[in-house]
Amino acid sequence: MLKQQQRIAEIKQRMTELLCTTLNLTEVQAPLMVPSDAGVQDNLSGAEHGVSVHVKAEQRDYVIVHSLAKWKRSVLAHYGCQAGEGVIAQMKAIRAHEEQLTERHSVLVEQWDWEQVITSSERSLTTLQRTVSDIYQSLSQLMREVAPEHTDQLASQVVFIHAEQLRKMYPLLTPKEREREFTKLHKAVFIIGIGGELADGSLHDARSPDYDDWSTCVSYSTHSQPLPGLNGDLLVWHAPIDDALELSSMGIRVNAEALKRQTEQRKCEAILQQPWHQDLLSGLLPECIGGGIGQSRVAMWVLQLPHIAATQAPQLNWQYSTGEKIRAA
Repeated sequence: MLKQQQRIAEIKQRMTELLCTTLNLTEVQAPLMVPSDAGVQDNLSGAEHGVSVHVKAEQRDYVIVHSLAKWKRSVLAHYGCQAGEGVIAQMKAIRAHEEQLTERHSVLVEQWDWEQVITSSERSLTTLQRTVSDIYQSLSQLMREVAPEHTDQLASQVVFIHAEQLRKMYPLLTPKEREREFTKLHKAVFIIGIGGELADGSLHDARSPDYDDWSTCVSYSTHSQPLPGLNGDLLVWHAPIDDALELSSMGIRVNAEALKRQTEQRKCEAILQQPWHQDLLSGLLPECIGGGIGQSRVAMWVLQLPHIAATQAPQLNWQYSTGEKIRAA
C-alpha cells in the first residue's frame, strides 16, 4: 500500500511536468479560500454552496474554493501573461454538497487547475479540440511511463462529439447512460457543449454561466445547424468500475458578450455587479482557455484502481470511532 502512495506521488509530479511543457504553463501557488463577496468562487453548476469561513483578523467572510476557474484568469492578468502562456496550480477543494460519496466522488477534490491566454481569433472549436488532444496525449504518456502494464486501456486519440449529437444517437438514454455507451465504444471521448440547452430543452449537465462559454454557436460539418458550446468534458473508459470516468472539465472561457448572454439565460444578471465580473466586462481580464484535471481520478485511471479512496489520504476515522488500535502490517 505504501508503494501505491509513492506511485500516486510520482503521478502528480510527472503530470505537472507534462502539462507545463505541453501547454507552456508556470506553476503558481493555489489559494485555499477566496473572499465570498468578490465573485471569484467557482459555482460549478450554479447551485452549490461553498464552506464558509469568517476571518476574525480581517472581519471578512471567505469561502473554501470549489475550483479556481475564475481566480486563475485574474492571475493571468496580474502576471501579464501573453497569448500562449499560462499558469497551473495544485488545488485542493472541499465540496460538502455531494449528496452521495461513490467510487468516483469524494468531499476532497484535488486537481490540476490550469489556464492559458489565447487571442480573440483563437476562440474556436479548433483551439478547443487541439488543446484537449494535447492533454490526452500527456495523460497517455503518463500512463506509459508510470504504469505501462495498463497501456491497453489507451485510445490512439480522443473522439469528439457534441452533446446534441450524443442525444440524437441515444435518444432513450439519460445523459450519464449516453456517456457510458459512447465512452465504452471509443475509450477516450470529449463531449462538447456542457451547460447549454439541447434541442429538446434538456441539459446534458449544468454549468455556471460565468466561466465556460457554453452558448457561442459553432458550425459542424456533421450537423446541419450550428451547435452551442466551446467547452466540454473529457472522459475515459474505466474497466474497474465498468463505466465512463470524467477526468477533466474545461473550455474556452466567456468573453463579455457570452457572459451577459449566459447570465441572462440563467436569470442571474445580478452577479455582474460583483468585482470579478466587473473586471471582465471592463476588459481587464484576458481571453483564455482552461480547466481542471482531477488528480485522484487520473491516479485511479493510470493505476486502474476501483475506488477514489485508494488515491487519497488513508481514511482512519473508523479506527478511532470504534476504539480499535492501528495494527502494524
